Amino acid sequence: MHTWKALLLVYRELDVRVRISRWRRLRYGHSASAVAIADGVESCRAFPLLVEDLTSGAATVAPEVVYVDEPLRSITCGEAHGCWPSPSDTREQLDRFAPAGRYNSIFIFWPQRNLATGSAVPCSAWGLALGASDWSNGATYAAVANAPPAAWRGEAPGEVWLHEWLHGVCAHFASLGYIMPEGDADGAELHGYSRSPTHGWCEYYRDLMTGNVREAGELRGIPLLAWRDSPILAA
Repeated sequence: MHTWKALLLVYRELDVRVRISRWRRLRYGHSASAVAIADGVESCRAFPLLVEDLTSGAATVAPEVVYVDEPLRSITCGEAHGCWPSPSDTREQLDRFAPAGRYNSIFIFWPQRNLATGSAVPCSAWGLALGASDWSNGATYAAVANAPPAAWRGEAPGEVWLHEWLHGVCAHFASLGYIMPEGDADGAELHGYSRSPTHGWCEYYRDLMTGNVREAGELRGIPLLAWRDSPILAA
């Protein structure tokens, strides 16, 4: 059994300017409340329990949490999903707290929205993720935004973190030759799964994480033996 070493970087404050036209920028400056931060961190701490459960103990995640004192002052904006804190935007903290070789996975919690006023940085996804690369110091990388309390209660505890983590994890195992189902972590509905009101998409994630998603007459995903035998990312 391999343990994936993970780091959660928690940004309490946002202070950025987003270009909305050639001549105009909007400033977003707000802080996440203590409750909003607690919701996100508590959910992230629950995600390793999901990993162990869904892999029958074949994989474990050991998370650490660092609260960043300085505001998040840069975000990356594109056409596909809007704006998010890419590794370029968190570079100072990545190099300080998560140099190459220290962690297998890096998570970012950021205050995308002011929950009191409704003002929010334009972003179409709750979370976004990348596979491991030099850009992310050799670790999988995922960012999850703050959200109203009801959003956290509407999922299996830790599910949003699991979902984003799986994008990077699937990329890792695919690079080792394992065939992932179409959409990897986004593929539940494509493969006929339905969302449970109490367990979200965990039925699909279990099959994805045990190599049991049926596609084109084959079983695809991450076999249980792969968690044990395949090298993890940043040793």
